[in-house]
Amino acid sequence: MADITYLDATELAARIASGDLTSVQVVQAHLDRIAAVDPAINAIVTLNDHALAEAQAADDALAAGDEVGPLHGVPFTVKDSIDTNGVLTQRGSPVFEGRTPDEDAVAVARMKAAGGILLAKTNLPEFSYSTESNNLLSGRTNNPWNVDRTSGGSSGGESAAIAAGLSPIGIGTDLAISVRGPASHTGIAAIKPTHGRIPMTGIWPRVPRRDWHVGPMARTVRDLELGYEVMRGPDGQDGFAVTPDAVDTGTRDAAPEHLRVAWFTNSGLGPVDPEVADTVRRAAAALAGAGVHVEEIDIPTLHHDNPLALFNKQHVMELKPAMAAATEGHEDQRFTMSTAMLATPDTSVEDYVAAEQGFERIRDAYAEVFTRFDAVLLPVLPIPAHEHDRTEFVIDGQTVDATHIQTFTVQFNITGMPALSMRFGTSSDGLPIGVQIAAPWHAESTVFAVASLLESLSPVRDEHPES
Repeated sequence: MADITYLDATELAARIASGDLTSVQVVQAHLDRIAAVDPAINAIVTLNDHALAEAQAADDALAAGDEVGPLHGVPFTVKDSIDTNGVLTQRGSPVFEGRTPDEDAVAVARMKAAGGILLAKTNLPEFSYSTESNNLLSGRTNNPWNVDRTSGGSSGGESAAIAAGLSPIGIGTDLAISVRGPASHTGIAAIKPTHGRIPMTGIWPRVPRRDWHVGPMARTVRDLELGYEVMRGPDGQDGFAVTPDAVDTGTRDAAPEHLRVAWFTNSGLGPVDPEVADTVRRAAAALAGAGVHVEEIDIPTLHHDNPLALFNKQHVMELKPAMAAATEGHEDQRFTMSTAMLATPDTSVEDYVAAEQGFERIRDAYAEVFTRFDAVLLPVLPIPAHEHDRTEFVIDGQTVDATHIQTFTVQFNITGMPALSMRFGTSSDGLPIGVQIAAPWHAESTVFAVASLLESLSPVRDEHPES
């Protein structure tokens, strides 16, 4: 059964369709794995009590010769900020304890329509607003590679579940780091598609919605592409989700020698652990060895327009009122993030506008980069997974605030470009190290092309935590 739980969703779907496995076997194997492993990790917050019955129905449909979807009979998990019909969605806070939606979020509904079976909901920070998955309602999630380390946030429960073999594929959300950072911490893969590619309908919070993204999380790049294809497209409800499915400006089938990839490890964004920087360099070298045109670059704009500093100045003015409204009458149930956010000084109108103008300069800078390159390779995080509850880090001799963890990821939220995180290395203490691949707007096919090639060259492919 352990072998089943480390098969990816694509292979599970093929084996179920061929009759080599049943959906009941697959779902039961994952439930058994959860019972055995999750007490030490605390990634799962709610099980779907009907998962086995739904698996049996999936097997019956196959036996009857019914037409089935690409995820038929495959279990999937969902971050607990995403609505699931009839299954608790409590948003990481006792403020929402017992909340049970009567509709699925669009992303969930599309996974189900493709034949997927909701297995469980996964842990997150209070209201999804933190880089550690810890809250007053369901506690803290640990990293399956080392339980003394974080699995990240805000999709940290999802990343830990997939890394530990509790789930083959899942759905997370990303405001500044939240699918890519946790993926890097736990050695899985995740993509934040172009903003609006997957609707936010049925997902909370939606502030600031111009920066929130939804994306699949999995252990293989092909599973990310499968999840992306299933969930993407307009829904007629989310005004940002308007790009037609057929629009893709990338190069999915380009030969390696036709790809141009830029890379950097700093470019003014601050200190990076030497092992992380070395992993990015080795990934660039691997691509070059496969025939890709690879070139180290610097982006001058990032030296004076730090995306994280700008983001922190601007988003407080939207988050404060949202958190105040969500916790009104429940002040005693506020946790660390809402308490800190409500105590943060307001940003002046002048600084708010200046931040928006900085965002525009960063967008312009990347627009120029992508006239010369198809993709950019860079760190996901400046360090491997860190100990719980850190407030600062010493990185390559420099002391930085813990929010620095978001520096390399947040730029692609404020620009809205697609960006993918995947493992390519291991730290000296045995923790995964990821690299990030970004491409122009609506060029997800390029991201998948580069990531698939890099995955085939990876020195750590198919490694899993022992837990």
